Amino acid sequence: MPGGLHRTAGHAAGEPALFDVIEGALEIGLEWLTVYTFSTENWSRDPEEVEFLMQFNVDLLERRRDDLHEMGVRLIFIGDHDDPRVPDAVRSRMAAAQELTRDNRDLNMVYAFNYGGRAEIAAAARRIALEAVADDLDPAAVNIETVARRLYLPEMPDPDLVIRTSGEHRTSNFLLWQAAYSELVFTPVLWPDFDRHELVRCIAEYQARDRRYGGAVDTPDISSPPSGGAPHASSPPRSGRDAEER
Repeated sequence: MPGGLHRTAGHAAGEPALFDVIEGALEIGLEWLTVYTFSTENWSRDPEEVEFLMQFNVDLLERRRDDLHEMGVRLIFIGDHDDPRVPDAVRSRMAAAQELTRDNRDLNMVYAFNYGGRAEIAAAARRIALEAVADDLDPAAVNIETVARRLYLPEMPDPDLVIRTSGEHRTSNFLLWQAAYSELVFTPVLWPDFDRHELVRCIAEYQARDRRYGGAVDTPDISSPPSGGAPHASSPPRSGRDAEER
């Protein structure tokens, strides 16, 4: 994408990329795909850009919800949707899309909207504290599973792969809890230029790795690279101006 595009034009240019990735995910049999659409930090941007993003999300859900439903995609939204800054129109469109597609199983498509990994963990901790104060939870019994069950979407499996576009080498507060053992792939491809082919390339890079989960293993036989099915892929994409945004 030309680097001179205005930031809002970059957001709009990312829509075709998103749908090409969704179609590619369906083709290769991905069961879960999570994308970062608006972070808790994005409120600090120029008010005009924030307003554009809110309206863009409303427009996107109105125009493409039925298409995704026909494709067998289940739409799920995670983040702080009780935030009073989130317009009612966005909230209602998200609820309607989620309800319409709730029985679809070809692809679980998770939109992280008004989402931040730290905020998600803090919200889980707040719930645990309230339950402990109400004597509904023994603080001594709190463990990893206790927190995991109080995240925004406990049913979502931890991502096997997190893809970061646009040449950035950070995860930008994305799925901090869930990505503890995720493989990370950093691609120089700008989000508007990211497509199903780059998705497959990133997954192939993931599949060639040896995942240890903290354990020690013998030196692998390089003549027999590890194999595996399509992972749960997550990506924190932004516009083509990503290097300036985060």
